[in-house]
Amino acid sequence: MAGQRLREDIKSLSGLEKSALFILALGEDHAARIFGHMTDDEIKDLSQVMANLGNVSSNLVEKLFIDFAEQMSSAGGTIGTLESTERLLLKVLDKGRVSNIMEDIRGPAGRTMWDKLANVNEAVLAAYLKNEYPQTVAVVISKIKPDHAARVLSQLPESFAMEVIARMLRMESVQKDVIDDIERTLRNEFMSNLARTNRRDSHEMMAEIFNNFDHTNETKFMSALEERSKDSAEKIKALMFTFEDLGKLDGAAIQAILRVADKSKLPTALKGASESIKNLFLGNMSERAGRLLKEDIAALGPVRLRDVEDAQTHLVATAKDLAAKNEIVISKGAEEDELVY
Repeated sequence: MAGQRLREDIKSLSGLEKSALFILALGEDHAARIFGHMTDDEIKDLSQVMANLGNVSSNLVEKLFIDFAEQMSSAGGTIGTLESTERLLLKVLDKGRVSNIMEDIRGPAGRTMWDKLANVNEAVLAAYLKNEYPQTVAVVISKIKPDHAARVLSQLPESFAMEVIARMLRMESVQKDVIDDIERTLRNEFMSNLARTNRRDSHEMMAEIFNNFDHTNETKFMSALEERSKDSAEKIKALMFTFEDLGKLDGAAIQAILRVADKSKLPTALKGASESIKNLFLGNMSERAGRLLKEDIAALGPVRLRDVEDAQTHLVATAKDLAAKNEIVISKGAEEDELVY
């Protein structure tokens, strides 16, 4: 009965049976491409149904295609996604061009040019806009979010900002081709230049990676790098923030670290520290807390080097996290440490 039903009545077919029949009817080449976008479980389910279809009449296949076409028509067309668009582009364009196009579509943190601008620092955007015509700036300001617009306007020269405000007050609807032209200019001139200037220095990136190595691997890779490129090794060393650099922090920064760091790691970290760093931490604690810490360090006895390095890495990570939140200031160079009176 099941075979007869399958040969005769399309309405009684399950979704899985329709899918299996549809893919079989498309032929092996098309079926292979469709399977390429499915999970293993989906393929197994469809394959099981395909194996049990038996003989299928051409009349049923025709009804299936007609039914599919009608459903697509009533649904208003096909469904497009970022992923399907990117796959299609990769078939006709090189990967670099596709990446640029998809970046423009997605945006670094948004889907339109105006979404992208919302993530641009107001001072940077204002520095660019102050060289544009007030009417152009008025259009841009009107398209971004009010809080961001307020910050950008406050960064512009006052007379120029007032001219932009006046244009905005007089501005009615803006023609689409004008907005398209402004978007194109922003994309080609501003965002592309911004992407290039914001590209991270490779030595800075590697310094962060080296900071996260344990001491053994840091020494191994740094020694190997020094043999290949002493200049690069020196640049990375200059950018790295190590446990020894904690000795350059002021008392307020050390106290901030002590407040948030894991207290259980402190004795182990200072066990292998220099006397100057030990005294720096002890000097920024209460007399009682300092005495207890000294006792904890003495009570540790011999400690594995790996445990000391892990504890010291924790203190370094704590310092960097506080610096990222602008709660302390860490610096490497002597020039940055100078005070201006």
